[in-house]
Amino acid sequence: MGYFDKGLFEFLSGLSERNQRAWFTENKQRYEQDVKEPFLDFISDAGPRLHKISRNLVADPRPVGGSLFRIYRDVRFSKDKSPYKTHAGAHFQLGGKGVHGPGYYLHLEPGQCFIAGGMWMPEAKALQMIREHIADKPEVWKKARQGLEHGEASLKRPPRGFDATHPMIEDIKRRSFTSSMKLTHKQVLAADFMDTFIDGCRRISPLMRFLAESVSVPW
Repeated sequence: MGYFDKGLFEFLSGLSERNQRAWFTENKQRYEQDVKEPFLDFISDAGPRLHKISRNLVADPRPVGGSLFRIYRDVRFSKDKSPYKTHAGAHFQLGGKGVHGPGYYLHLEPGQCFIAGGMWMPEAKALQMIREHIADKPEVWKKARQGLEHGEASLKRPPRGFDATHPMIEDIKRRSFTSSMKLTHKQVLAADFMDTFIDGCRRISPLMRFLAESVSVPW
């Protein structure tokens, strides 16, 4: 038996069509049974497996304040007032840095499931440290950047203090450093989904290690 069954995608599809408090309240038991509880079980079991990649990765199965993101959207500063996210996601952070440090992310959504890792839009100090590390160790970076996402936000010009002719200047101009692996519904619902997830994390681990070293986070 796997962690998830078709109820996961059926619930999220229904929520996408009827993103209303009344519908969610009526179907909350389905959310608990088909999404939240199996995801928390997955997070709990992922911990020991992730520790084989890095002992500093955190898989926190607490229902509140842990690795699982809340289903409720923060609509305070958004024009879209839909109260719920139409996907389920979990973040496996490195070194207690939360979403601002290197980490893995698992995204489950009808038609759009993936594993991701790295750092998205790091704050200024961390971004400077990553750029300097790339500039100082270009050969190490070349090996680590395999699978790096294209189309991420980048500067039009080299950042101040960096040589415009540096062979890695296009990567130095980046503002995010992430890699991902797409997943099919069949993979997510399979009995060996944990193996698929861990394999994806292992593939992205060279990038994660480089970023951790860049921002002085123990790997």
